[in-house]
Amino acid sequence: MSVASAVKDQIQQIGGGFMFSREAKAFASGVGPGFMPGYTRGRGGVLGEVDADVVTAAFGFFPADSVRAAWESAAGVSAAEGARGYLAACQDFGRRKLASFAHAERLAELLDRVVGAADPAGVVLFAGWRALPQAEDAPARITHLIQALRELRGGLHLMAVRACGLAPRDAVLIAGSPLRSGPDQARLYGWSEPFGEITPELKGRWMQAEALTDELIAPVWAVLDDGTARELVELLTACHATVFGPR
Repeated sequence: MSVASAVKDQIQQIGGGFMFSREAKAFASGVGPGFMPGYTRGRGGVLGEVDADVVTAAFGFFPADSVRAAWESAAGVSAAEGARGYLAACQDFGRRKLASFAHAERLAELLDRVVGAADPAGVVLFAGWRALPQAEDAPARITHLIQALRELRGGLHLMAVRACGLAPRDAVLIAGSPLRSGPDQARLYGWSEPFGEITPELKGRWMQAEALTDELIAPVWAVLDDGTARELVELLTACHATVFGPR
């Protein structure tokens, strides 16, 4: 199994766990009612004070009207404030979940090596999150770097979905999330029903997109030799178990 395949679930789920954490919810509560205003202003704040269409372009899997309504309703919080607030929530999530993680310094070191060497071309949210200042403590750095890698894979996956002729809404309906079914995830994002049938052909296109995403992200891990790549997989797996294990 490639490194890309071996770590994608850990990165996706830890990043997703942060977005629905108590820290993220506390940040969002100061931005506006519901999920979307805080989410768009926090995650997309790295884009700057842009029109909502730019945020839609970067997010990719959300309907434009949903993004615009959320982005504009949160205009009382500047993009820079949103980015700083969401970053702080991400870091605090790491501090809470990984305070006892014995290998935090080493995992942060390996993640930083990968993130620092990655090519940002075409993946603007990754570039923005990478540019945010890192914390001094390793637990906070880990969740920040995982969030950056999640944006990297997400941006590449959007390219792959488009290249395979799959509509972003259908990709959401097929993939869902660790917390929600595809239809429930689509509703959360603001897609309107009826959703239509997900045919075997569409599922096949999604599988092609997943394989292409793994191919596109594979060079990111080439900065590690075989030994450190195995170590990263082991440490990310242990980190995932710590984040989601019993407290």
